[in-house]
Amino acid sequence: MATSLHLDDILYPPFTGFPKPGLDFLRRLKKNNNRPWFQSHREEYEENVRFPMQCLIAGLAARLHDDVPEVEFHPRKSIFRIYRDTRFSKNKTPYKTNIAASFEMRGGKGVLETPGLYVGVGTDEVFIGGGIYMPAGAQLKAIRRSIAEAPGDYLSVVRSPRFRKAFGGIQGAVLSRAPLGYPPDHPMIEHLRHKQFFVGVELEERACYAPKFLETVAKVFTDTMPLVRWLTHAVR
Repeated sequence: MATSLHLDDILYPPFTGFPKPGLDFLRRLKKNNNRPWFQSHREEYEENVRFPMQCLIAGLAARLHDDVPEVEFHPRKSIFRIYRDTRFSKNKTPYKTNIAASFEMRGGKGVLETPGLYVGVGTDEVFIGGGIYMPAGAQLKAIRRSIAEAPGDYLSVVRSPRFRKAFGGIQGAVLSRAPLGYPPDHPMIEHLRHKQFFVGVELEERACYAPKFLETVAKVFTDTMPLVRWLTHAVR
């Protein structure tokens, strides 16, 4: 099947791995997290950090075009801004010290967080995964309702051999007791107690240097999609 590519995809060269100077830049940014230093080194960030991520995203758009057609991979729009939101944080350093991108279902933009995919590269963590990290109250109620009303659909995702081999199970925070409205002896109680519904894998920094990092991300994303699809249906 012929792959239809957007103009943005065509403009970016093949992903060859994140350059080591890019991770070195992030290490230096940790020690010099201030506007004057960043502005004087901005070209390094654009060339060695942001641009490689754009190449990775363009490569994912082509690689996953047929397998994950409902998710948008956009080399510019999918990347998180480098600027931190410090309004409600005691940490007032202005810049993030990683490069990350999230990918949502097409047409999924809105006020609330939506299920999707995520890749982040930094000196402390290289993480690939997806799901919904901080569901709003109404979303969490909808997810639990879907689990309780159609447990077979949910279990077919989280108990599939492929899912269990890739992730083990759902990750994130769990309630210490039954959520409001559900008895402690509910047959799905171990799943209803989850407050977050995401999965992922952590890799060593060196993994992102290789061209095959693109294929690694693509595989994790493909393994994650059954959960993302289930969550998308549950929170509608």
